[in-house]
Amino acid sequence: MQRRRFRHALYAAPALALIALFVYYPIVENIRLSLFKFSVFQPGMRYVGLENYRQALQDPVFWKALANNLCYAVTSVIFQVGAALVLAAILEAVIGRRLRGLLRTVYFIPAAVSMTVAGLLFQFLYQPDAGLINSALDTLGLGRFAHDWLGDPDTSIWGVINMSQWQSFGYTTMLLTVAVQRIPRELYEAATVDGAGRIRTFFAVTVPMVREMTTLLVILTVSGAFLVFNEVMVMTGGGPSNSSQTLGTWLYASAFTGDDMGYAAAVGTVMFVITFVAGAVQLLHSRRKAVAA
Repeated sequence: MQRRRFRHALYAAPALALIALFVYYPIVENIRLSLFKFSVFQPGMRYVGLENYRQALQDPVFWKALANNLCYAVTSVIFQVGAALVLAAILEAVIGRRLRGLLRTVYFIPAAVSMTVAGLLFQFLYQPDAGLINSALDTLGLGRFAHDWLGDPDTSIWGVINMSQWQSFGYTTMLLTVAVQRIPRELYEAATVDGAGRIRTFFAVTVPMVREMTTLLVILTVSGAFLVFNEVMVMTGGGPSNSSQTLGTWLYASAFTGDDMGYAAAVGTVMFVITFVAGAVQLLHSRRKAVAA
């Protein structure tokens, strides 16, 4: 028995070493660097303790970026988990088999488009003069609603969020469709015998039976929302007037434009803490529900 355990540990050691080197060591090193002020153009590092974190608390752009990430996370959970689950249930319960396969393909196509291409596509759609959205509004006689969607500080981040939902919605729908397919048909038949309608069946059977998948998707969606970078950089670059900055883009700007590496490391640490806490809370909540059930 001891020899077998040693052999198993020996097999796992290379993977654990790689994880420690490329995951845990960078996290610890980033936390250490967040306690210093330093520049890539000048030698030496000056220890400042928690000064970088105090700077973040007093930085209005940091709070704007955090608010944008929160909007991103809430919107993504609503659409990429909630609405995607509803659509997955409809595909399996209402739509015919042949049409179901076609719709799955149609919904999944945006997920196959690269983030850069999707960002450039939506950037064209949002163009104030020649963009498809404003042109459609003019055609429908709603020209008064035409807008510079990415050039207005009030709507720029929502333009980026809309693009992200379009690209990711089909992917999460397909994952939830697989989860719905694994639910035993007997449970739906029993619900029908008991007189439950489609809506009641959805909440009483479908939602509880796909809890593991929805928990995983919520964790991935929230974590991804706080790590957003490419979408913003491609479409707005954080502008106008920092209105569409996220924590990821503000970290990049602070490090490579402002040359404030210590502050950027502090922002990165905040991102890690938020995603770690959000994932841990969701896992604990899911486990408590599973035990109670």
